[in-house]
Amino acid sequence: MPGGPVSLSSASGCISSQKQDKEQCSYRTRLRITQKIVLFGVKSINIVNKYIFRELIFPFLNSLFFLTFVFLMTRIPEIANMVMNYNVQISSILIMIVFTLPRFLEFTIPMSVTISILLTIMRMSGENEILALKAAGLSLYKLLPPVLVFCFLGMILTLWMTLVALPWANLSIRLKNIELARSGIDMVLQERQFNSQIDNLMIYVSHADINNHTLKDILIEDRRTKGVVSISAAPSGKLIHKKNSLVYTLRLYNGIINQVNFEQGSVNNIQFENYDITIDLTAMGSDGDKITKQFDEITLIELIRRIRTGIKNKASLNEALMELNEKFSVPFACLSLGLLAFSLGTQSTSLKRSSGFSMGMIFFLLYYFLLAAGWSAGETGAYPPFIGMWMPNIVLGSAGIYLLIRNAKDKPVKMPQFVVNHASALKQRLLRSV
Repeated sequence: MPGGPVSLSSASGCISSQKQDKEQCSYRTRLRITQKIVLFGVKSINIVNKYIFRELIFPFLNSLFFLTFVFLMTRIPEIANMVMNYNVQISSILIMIVFTLPRFLEFTIPMSVTISILLTIMRMSGENEILALKAAGLSLYKLLPPVLVFCFLGMILTLWMTLVALPWANLSIRLKNIELARSGIDMVLQERQFNSQIDNLMIYVSHADINNHTLKDILIEDRRTKGVVSISAAPSGKLIHKKNSLVYTLRLYNGIINQVNFEQGSVNNIQFENYDITIDLTAMGSDGDKITKQFDEITLIELIRRIRTGIKNKASLNEALMELNEKFSVPFACLSLGLLAFSLGTQSTSLKRSSGFSMGMIFFLLYYFLLAAGWSAGETGAYPPFIGMWMPNIVLGSAGIYLLIRNAKDKPVKMPQFVVNHASALKQRLLRSV
C-alpha cells in the first residue's frame, strides 16, 4: 500500500483525462486514493486544508488590490480639482487618500473574500479536483474548514476596519477638511456636494466661479441657532471676503428662507432680495474634542454610550442604531457571502474560471443593494434597524446553506441562465474598461 500524501493534481489528472464520462475513472485509482485517506486520516485532511487555504490567498490579494485601486480612481476628478483650482499640496492629497482607504476596505475586503473563494473553488471544480476529493471519501463538509477560517480572518480584518480604523479615518478627514477650509473658504464650497465641514452648517452649490466669487443654485441648512433650523435657497449669490480676515459673507439674491422653530412650534417662510450669511472660520476648531462628532466618527464605546444615555430625536436614534449594527453586519458578510461563493463554486463546473470574478461582483452588488434598501427603510422607521442591517446576511447566507446542502447530496440547483449571462456581460464590460 503506498505511503505518500494525497496528490490533488495526480488524482484530478486521471479524471480530467476522461472528461466525457467522469464515472469511468478506474476503480483502482479511486481505491488507492481512498486507502491513502484512510491510512493517514487527519494528516491527509490537514494537507487538503492547507492546500485550499494557500490557493485562496493569491486571488484574494489580487482582487483586493484591483478593487481598492478602482475605488480610488473614482476620487481622481476630485483630487485633480483640489490640485488645479485650490493649490492644495500633494502631501495633503496623499494624507486624504490614506484617510479614505478604510472606507473603501470596509467593502473591498468582503468583496475580495467572495471573489477569491469563487475563483479557487471554480478552478478546483473545473479541473476535477473537487471530484477527486469526493472520490477519495471527502465530502463537501470536510472541505469547508479552510474556507470558513479564511472567511473568519476576513471578518476579523473588516471588523477592525469598522470598529477602529473607520471612525478614526472619518474624523481625520473632517479635521483635515477643516484645516484646508481655514486656508480659504473656496475649499468649503465644492461644487455639487453637500459641504458640511463647518459645524451645524451645510452648504450646497451647483456652480462656483472661483475667480469672480459668484455662486449659482445655492442651498444652505443652518442649525447654528439652538432649536431653530433655517433652510435658505437662492438661484445666485456671491462670496464676500475682506483681506487678512477669516470672516466670510455669503450674499444670496432673490431667494427664500424656510425657518422652523422647534421650541415655539412655529414655521416661517421669508422671501428676500438680498440675504447675508456670515461664516467665521476662526470658530472652526482643529482639535477633534472641540467639534461635534457624527455617529460614524466615534468609537464603539462612545456610540453605545450615546444610545444608552438617550437620544430624544427618533430619526437620530434610528441612525445611531443602524450605524451600530452596520459595524458588525458588514464584516459578517465575509462569512455569509463566502459560504454562498463556496456553494456556487462547487457546482459551477461548466463555467469558466474568469466568470467567477464577475459572478462575485454580481452577488456583492446584490448584497449592497439589500443593505442600501435596509438603510433607507431603517431611516424612515419602516422596520427596526437591526432587520435592515442584517437582512442581506440572512438572505444570502441562507441561500448559501441551502445550496451547500443540495450540493453535498449531489442534487445541485441549476444556475439561472440570466445570472450566467449577466456575469459574462459584466466581465466583458470590466475588461473593456481596463
